[in-house]
Amino acid sequence: MRTTRNDLGLTALLLAGLLCAVTSESVAAQDADGLDAAFRSVIGLESVGAPRISPDGTRVAYSVSGTDWDANRFDSEIWIVGPGIDAYQLTRTEEGSSGSHTWHPSGSYLAFAASRSGSRQIYTIRPDGGEAVQLTDIEGGVGSFAYSDDGMHIAFTATDPESDDSKNRAKRYGGYAVEDESFRMTHLWVIDAAADREPRRLTEGEFTVGSFRWSPDGSRLVFDHRPTPQVNSFPQADISWVDVASGELHALVTDTGPDSGPSWSPDGTEVLYSTSAGANPYYGNTEMAVVLRDGGERRVLTAEFDENPNLVEWRDDGIWFTASQRTRRALFRLDVESGEVTEQLSEPEMIWSVDFSDDGSAVVVEAASRDSLDELYVGSPEGFELRRLTNTTGQVADWPLGSREVISWESEDGAEIEGVLYKPDNFDASHQHPLVVVIHGGPTGTSRPALVSSYVYPVKQWLEKGALVLMPNYRGSAGYGANFRALNVRNLGVGDAWDVMSGVQHLVDRGIADPDRLGSMGWSQGGYISAFLTTNTDMFKAISVGAGISNWMTYYVNTDIHGFTRQYLEGTPWDDPEIYAKTSPMTNIESATTPTLIQHGEFDARVPTPNAYELYQGLQDVGVDTELVIYKGFGHGITKPKERLAATWHNWIWFARYLWGEEYDLPLAGDEDSVDSGESQE
Repeated sequence: MRTTRNDLGLTALLLAGLLCAVTSESVAAQDADGLDAAFRSVIGLESVGAPRISPDGTRVAYSVSGTDWDANRFDSEIWIVGPGIDAYQLTRTEEGSSGSHTWHPSGSYLAFAASRSGSRQIYTIRPDGGEAVQLTDIEGGVGSFAYSDDGMHIAFTATDPESDDSKNRAKRYGGYAVEDESFRMTHLWVIDAAADREPRRLTEGEFTVGSFRWSPDGSRLVFDHRPTPQVNSFPQADISWVDVASGELHALVTDTGPDSGPSWSPDGTEVLYSTSAGANPYYGNTEMAVVLRDGGERRVLTAEFDENPNLVEWRDDGIWFTASQRTRRALFRLDVESGEVTEQLSEPEMIWSVDFSDDGSAVVVEAASRDSLDELYVGSPEGFELRRLTNTTGQVADWPLGSREVISWESEDGAEIEGVLYKPDNFDASHQHPLVVVIHGGPTGTSRPALVSSYVYPVKQWLEKGALVLMPNYRGSAGYGANFRALNVRNLGVGDAWDVMSGVQHLVDRGIADPDRLGSMGWSQGGYISAFLTTNTDMFKAISVGAGISNWMTYYVNTDIHGFTRQYLEGTPWDDPEIYAKTSPMTNIESATTPTLIQHGEFDARVPTPNAYELYQGLQDVGVDTELVIYKGFGHGITKPKERLAATWHNWIWFARYLWGEEYDLPLAGDEDSVDSGESQE
């Protein structure tokens, strides 16, 4: 007799359910090693970046970053490629990375930085290969550096070594630091690029140097500086220049608010720089402004451009810059005389960097699209007919990656919100899928339709499991103009939660998201929003809080960037305790019901660990399932591959338990070297 499920009695049904549960756990255990390899493959993907085109436009030096699992680090080395030139590796640094590469103006050499002698020093190497020559031997190492236009000199920054007084104090009294006082400044130096001579210090004093540029004639270095190296001092950044021959300093821009990133006009008569122009430095637009080389009235050039311009280069035909436009990043050119801004390149849709040859006839572009990883392209600025030089996307050619689309919805207060929706390959619009929400940080970050999304969230594997993944660009995100970035001022958490929850409800209403299998997570500001959701809604079945703020007062007194809180909440906890309470997840801790994983770096200065412990203890006290993982030795981000793998596993295990009813254990044995990361460079 044929038997169907409807013919089974109660005992048989219970037994069938038990067998299903056992089978599910067994499958989970069997799949753990395969999952581990899959997670490692994503973390171990090679990437390209920092393209620098040779002065004559025939070759491109760029970095290739990869993963050294044995040494537990991410390394990068310098490669060379060009039209008709197969890519080849130029540097090999056994301990650490090589980078910050820049061409000598003649194109005969490249200078680069590496820690081959125990500290970061400058080396030179011929682009055809050979032994690198060490150029500097500075105690503590060098920071940034640049050739003069004639190639005769290199300017670089270096942090002052520990003083004798500090060393003697440590010998006598041990180690301690006085808050807001114990730090060392960074200053400018110059060295002959060819001769074996000692470097010469150019600046000193009670300020620390940031970015700098040589004047076209090599007589001056213009630079930005601020009172201390602390991140809190960035709103006080000003611009000065130093005479290279005499070392004489001259103030150039001393306006209120941050002024930084100076560059020269092609003829050397003006200095271009970035300024807040009186806007809020945390969420207002930055502007491009110019001033005469010897000072005078500034002239703002981008007042009509409603986003943050990122300078590429000031050339004879105008000022070139990149900027976000919603989820895209495009290349623009500004006509200096008329102030007109025109979009020059919008495909591929995420343009990260651009570099021109000396005569402007050739350009290299680093860009990605929703169908490709970051790749390098070369071509002419006339028409921008680009040719792809690299093939990083080949690594994932046979991976199931689903699809990516930008969607929009209306938030609770009527604000239009966009987000990126990832759909699995087996997406069925008539079926309800589990939904996980990944919230970016910032808050002035931006989620974009990247081909592969990783960090510590196993997006690829969730897609393979049939889930939808939503990455919302909540209010405050960059790419949507200054007014949108200001929508969460005195509304942090509250308005952000509206945006996330309305996006989730939009997908539930469409019938494609399962309201009983919803998860949320994020890092930094995304972790804060996730914590706010934990204590203010029961919409989600599981939440992960990465380096998130749980109490704005706790955060305000512990963070290294106090001004952030004062600007967004427009007050201190002592001035306005109500706004601090309204926007703090801990205020409604007694309403929390959602199982919450908390992940945090041990030495996080940006969002210190008291925020993690406070949320953890509060959730325990009200009986909510919670787990706190502290990643030893890390700050605000998880920057090593093994710990990133662990954090990925922790998220996988947490959401598998509460969204899928599956249990996993961390695999503790296996062949760690068996992961094939796919194809490399062409």
